[in-house]
Amino acid sequence: MDPYTPRTRPGGRKKNLGLSAKEYSKITGTIASVRRNRQLSDDIYEDANVRVHSSQGNRGNSHEPSFIAETSFVRAPLNSRVGASASIPKTKGKAKEDVLDNLPVDIQEALILEDLLYVLMGIEGTYISHHPEYSPEDDDPLKGIRFVLSSPLDSSLRDLTERIVPLGTYYTAISSFVESRSHLDFGLVNHALCAAIRDMLKDYQTLLSQLEHAFNTSPQFSLQKLWFYVHPTVHTLSLIYQLILELATTDDDDGSSSSSSSESDPEQAARDEALGLGGAKLKAVLSDMKKSTSDAPINVKGGEVLTVIYERMQTMSGDPTAVKVYGTLLTAAGVPYVEMLRVWTTTGRLEDPYEELCVKESKFISKGILEVDYTDEYWERRYTLRDGSTLSSKRQHTGVPPPRTAGGRLPGGACIPPLLEGWKHKFLLAGKYLNVIRECGIEVQADQKDLTKNSLSMEDEKLYKFIEDAYTHANRTLLRLLLQDQQLIPRLRSLKRYFFLSSSSFLTHLLDLAHTELKKPAKGVSIVKLQSLLDLALTGEDAAFREDVRVSIASSGLYEWLLKVISVSGVIGGEEGEGVPDEEAKKDREREKDDKKPMLAIDALTLDYNVKFPLSLVISRKTILRYQLLFRFLLHLKHVEQSLASMWIEQKTSPWRRPVPNHPEFEQWRLRVALLRARMLAFVQQILAFTTFEVLEPNWRALEAKLAKVTTVDQLLRDHVDFLDTCLKECMLTSAKLLRAYSRMIVTCSTFALYTSSFTKSANQALAAAESGDGDQAMNKRWEFLKKFESNFNHWFKVMLFYSRGYRIPADNFLYKFHLDCVQYYASSENVSLLPLVVRLSSIKAMS
Repeated sequence: MDPYTPRTRPGGRKKNLGLSAKEYSKITGTIASVRRNRQLSDDIYEDANVRVHSSQGNRGNSHEPSFIAETSFVRAPLNSRVGASASIPKTKGKAKEDVLDNLPVDIQEALILEDLLYVLMGIEGTYISHHPEYSPEDDDPLKGIRFVLSSPLDSSLRDLTERIVPLGTYYTAISSFVESRSHLDFGLVNHALCAAIRDMLKDYQTLLSQLEHAFNTSPQFSLQKLWFYVHPTVHTLSLIYQLILELATTDDDDGSSSSSSSESDPEQAARDEALGLGGAKLKAVLSDMKKSTSDAPINVKGGEVLTVIYERMQTMSGDPTAVKVYGTLLTAAGVPYVEMLRVWTTTGRLEDPYEELCVKESKFISKGILEVDYTDEYWERRYTLRDGSTLSSKRQHTGVPPPRTAGGRLPGGACIPPLLEGWKHKFLLAGKYLNVIRECGIEVQADQKDLTKNSLSMEDEKLYKFIEDAYTHANRTLLRLLLQDQQLIPRLRSLKRYFFLSSSSFLTHLLDLAHTELKKPAKGVSIVKLQSLLDLALTGEDAAFREDVRVSIASSGLYEWLLKVISVSGVIGGEEGEGVPDEEAKKDREREKDDKKPMLAIDALTLDYNVKFPLSLVISRKTILRYQLLFRFLLHLKHVEQSLASMWIEQKTSPWRRPVPNHPEFEQWRLRVALLRARMLAFVQQILAFTTFEVLEPNWRALEAKLAKVTTVDQLLRDHVDFLDTCLKECMLTSAKLLRAYSRMIVTCSTFALYTSSFTKSANQALAAAESGDGDQAMNKRWEFLKKFESNFNHWFKVMLFYSRGYRIPADNFLYKFHLDCVQYYASSENVSLLPLVVRLSSIKAMS
């Protein structure tokens, strides 16, 4: 076999070279041609003498081939060393090993110096060749070409040579890295890093040019001087080489990245569902189309590159050269990152074509969705951090890529540079605030000092002050838009007026006008008619934004829906079940009965409120739902109070007032009915007074005080939601045990009011029986019927009072005596706001 024919390597080519069979054959043919044309002179000693002679000042003789004559130098740099004589096989084996061993030290030094100048440029020399195991087809170019001495040298020369030779490996690896990472897929940060490394390589190449000039012109140029000049460069290039090795190793470690493709993404699912891509066949086709891209690992780019550089700089902080080199690379690589950050925080535009910034945009969530269903999803999910972190304790996992290794850093743009970790929420919110303003069609003007693009860098304190100033400016601008231009405070006051019934005359008017309509089943009621009646009730009111109030009919009962939500979310203030199995069985039976009965319109009546962007970010569907729950709670109380008041008016008629001395049992029965009605009315009025005066009004005043001092939009959102959640909790709508007892009592009171005419009919029958003197045979039935209401009301009243005080219901709960001494203990441990309620309920005496 021709000794210059490329040998067959045991390992196959790398699959990621990306060469076709034709291109590979062409490249291997060119390499084989170059190796066949290389030659050495027969007389090695004569060649050595020529080189020694040229090293003494006559190196430019006619024996050296011309670069101009050799047109293939660009493709085959080694051809510059090819002589004009016929091709002679290259000396190998023992003959080559004896070449330098038999020469004087000064000649060895001259020959090695010439070879080193080629090796430092990544070109194989005569006596310094590639490692025997090196293969261009198999080895990773990012690890560089390994060079070894193929001939024995004097020990002093060998020591210096072995110190200098790694420069060739560093140079070839760094050059390959710069070439490979300059593609578009690696992003702007990698491009800036490669540009900075390229500038350093230019200094290195300038040094090589100077060394070559000294070698050609100075007889005193020696290996020791070469080491003196390249010694600082060896350390510098070794630092860069270690950096690119870490970046390349991280890029290859993609085992965990492929697993992310199998996980379902709710965000993507929602987008596909909105586009009508929910079919099984379409999903299969789309999954096949996306398989090639989803299985591909995420390149090391963006914030991850900056994090790797910063961590290496911190690890080697004791080395001044390392700090300087890595600091220069970090500053240069961070320029595009800082520029994207600057544009985002000053204009609200996200210009991140390669997904390098830690801020992610969900483009399928647009302002157009808010016109139909104005949720706060636009605010929470339109722009998010790629690492899934939020200001609240919860963490989003949707769309967050898995880490490179278990417990390691996140890949690509999801990795936030440590220098910006503490500021990530501020620059996210600054851009979000300005983006909302831009969505409203308002031109954003940056309230910043005149800063040029190059005045900010990753390690500069000015960057942090810039982010803080941008955050403050964006906050101030959006707050002014919401509070002044969009009239947020008057809007919230109108919500309080309509939903919290601060001026409830319109509701009384509405209930009177829609009395017959509200008695119908919820499914058969006319919303158009109810809306017209609401408009009529609001006509005489001096109410702002009344055109935005709409009538709505809920699909389920208030207490059933709340109990279902609490059981799912776990917002239960005590032990489940309370150890009363009979109560649970009774509850199941009553629920089955309720399911058979159609829900009345009065039980499903609620209000809705229309707002537009950007107010929909504050008054979102989630907050409107909280307002609706409180409104339905108050509406039921108002309706039951009105029904019991009507019953009181009915009981002022003659059958209830006429004395019947000959029927004392009937008079006692009338007194018991009136007493039970009075106790029920007192209970409803006390609950209503507690809700309005002890809960809603104080919390509203506290909210107004907070809004007067609010400084950030997110604080405004949190204060508003906290206000509503506090009202729900203090109104007993988030505790299953209190809600269950309260709902039973309200149902008992409303059912008792429905029997007003029945009680009046019974009273007339008793009066007729007393006048006839035949005796009242139905009196026992009247007592039995009344005692059912009394026992039911007393039982749930005791249960509710026990729960309000913090007691657990014992087995003999009907005979349990109350002790108010434990109220303070419960108020200090769980819900202090229920203390006024206990005082109010204690004034209502239970019947024995």
